[in-house]
Amino acid sequence: MKAYIFPGQGAQFTGMGLDLYENYPLAQELFEKANAILGFSITDVMFEGTAEELKQTKVTQPAIFLHSVILAKVLGDSFKPEMVAGHSLGELSALVANGVLSFEDGLTLVSKRALAMQKACEIAPSTMAAVLGLDDKIVEDTCAEINGVVVAANYNCPGQLVISGEVSAIEKACEVLTEKGARRALVLPVGGAFHSPMMEPAREELAAAIEATVFNEPTCAVYQNVPAKAVTNPAEIKENLMKQLTAPVKWTQCVQSMIADGGTEFIEVGPGKVLQGLMRKIDRSVAASGASLEA
Repeated sequence: MKAYIFPGQGAQFTGMGLDLYENYPLAQELFEKANAILGFSITDVMFEGTAEELKQTKVTQPAIFLHSVILAKVLGDSFKPEMVAGHSLGELSALVANGVLSFEDGLTLVSKRALAMQKACEIAPSTMAAVLGLDDKIVEDTCAEINGVVVAANYNCPGQLVISGEVSAIEKACEVLTEKGARRALVLPVGGAFHSPMMEPAREELAAAIEATVFNEPTCAVYQNVPAKAVTNPAEIKENLMKQLTAPVKWTQCVQSMIADGGTEFIEVGPGKVLQGLMRKIDRSVAASGASLEA
């Protein structure tokens, strides 16, 4: 079965989407529609902005979503997913790709998500850290022992777990995890503690927007970050999406579920190759590639 996977924040680069805009009328039309929906020219930032400008959450999230979704739409008839999943923000791209959300509603939710997360980040100093080379259980147990907020946030692949929480708790956790044999425990250059209880104000804000949005029947199952299994019921999809901001991204488990359910070919749709790299670490025996327009 063909599985299409969609990247999250961190995959952005200057010039992303420009080839689509210049070569495909449908892409140009959708990018211009996005500029109108967002109320600013995101294409200017995507095509010519500095890395610093692209890094702003209010830009990054819609930019990655647009690159992924517009690429999927330009693929046209050759884009026939039998299962989809997205890493964090990528879940919204996946939900447009499998027909649950319209392009307009998906982009509106992504924009609201980005602004709500930005606001939550400003409430208290918080961050994330990547922990390499330790068993998940050791990382989880260590987080539970630390004073303050620190939780497992992104299960990216075996031996790579991102933790999230208050700056002081993260720093302490990195110290302890290094002592316990982590190959690296590295604080990441992010603006806040995504996928942790510190995103509760953002979750509440986004939940109201999700509640007010129409979710359609999907064309294929979405493997969502929260349950890490196939979901086809629109009400359930909605519920899981609401929980996503404060719950961990179970990416390793999502991919393993897709493989167990018959996924044999994984195609990353969007900027970069982050998910293809993680695929190789989760299961080398499964084919992983990037979506291409070269017929």
